Amino acid sequence: MKYAHTMIRVKNIDKSLEFYQKLLGLQLLKTMELPDATLYFLTDEAKCCSIELTYNHKLPEGGYSHGNHFGHLAFETESMDKFSEKLKSFGMDYTMPPFDIKEGGPKIAFLSDPDGINIEIIERKL
Repeated sequence: MKYAHTMIRVKNIDKSLEFYQKLLGLQLLKTMELPDATLYFLTDEAKCCSIELTYNHKLPEGGYSHGNHFGHLAFETESMDKFSEKLKSFGMDYTMPPFDIKEGGPKIAFLSDPDGINIEIIERKL
């Protein structure tokens, strides 16, 4: 069995594509037009994992809710400092600033995507 992708419904596809492509560095693999939605498949530089951004042409009444089962998406960076600079250049900030999980362990931080999905950024120690 091979992991395929994670699907996220988005309200504003332009903001979401800018966030995932320009800030997080994902690449657009393909789009798929359906009668009621457009699907955007993005992947990381290693082409390891994919995210499907689903833009429904008509939002459901009341929009979407996050529920309480899903936690976050996690992305690794080589440099938390460089990512922090990039984040600020986008006019954004962390919801939880960078911190070491434990001495000698990875550094992590959290931010939110345009739809409020929690994103964890991880810098592993070498």
